[in-house]
Amino acid sequence: MGARAKIALRPLSEAEQRSLQRVARASLSGLSREGVSQLVERFNQRGLAVLVIAPGRGRKPTYGAEARAHVVQEVRRQPDRQSDQSATWSLKLLQRALRRAGLPAIGATTIGRILHEEGYRVQRDRTWCDTGIAYRVRKDGVYRVRDPQAQEKKD
Repeated sequence: MGARAKIALRPLSEAEQRSLQRVARASLSGLSREGVSQLVERFNQRGLAVLVIAPGRGRKPTYGAEARAHVVQEVRRQPDRQSDQSATWSLKLLQRALRRAGLPAIGATTIGRILHEEGYRVQRDRTWCDTGIAYRVRKDGVYRVRDPQAQEKKD
C-alpha cells in the first residue's frame, strides 16, 4: 500500500477553528499521520460532525437528563447547616446529599464532570459557584452581578 495523498484542510469558519483548537488541546494528541490524514479528509467532507461519536459507539450514559438536572438543582440549594453540617458545598458533601436523595451510586468525579459541563467551576475555597456570577457589596446592600461574556471568556 502506497503513501496516502496529502489533502489540504479547507478554510475554516471562526466557530470551527475555535472548536477544533479546543479538541486538539484535549484529545487529538497521539494520532498517527494516517489518522490525521483520514480525519482531515472526513472533516473536509462533513465539517465538525466528524468529531461526534457515531450512535451506538462508546459507553452509554449512566445518568440521564433527569439525574443531571437533580445534581444541578442540589448544588443550587444552600446547604442546611444542621443536616449537611456545612455552609458551602464540596464534592464529597454533594455526593452524600445526592446519595440520600435518590442517586445511590453517584460518585464525586461524576458530580464534578456534570457541574463542569453545566458551567460551574470550583473556586479557591473549593466550593462550586456558577461561572460569571459575582456578589458585590455596596452601601445599600448586596447585589448579584452576571458577566454577560463569561461563556466566551471560559472558552
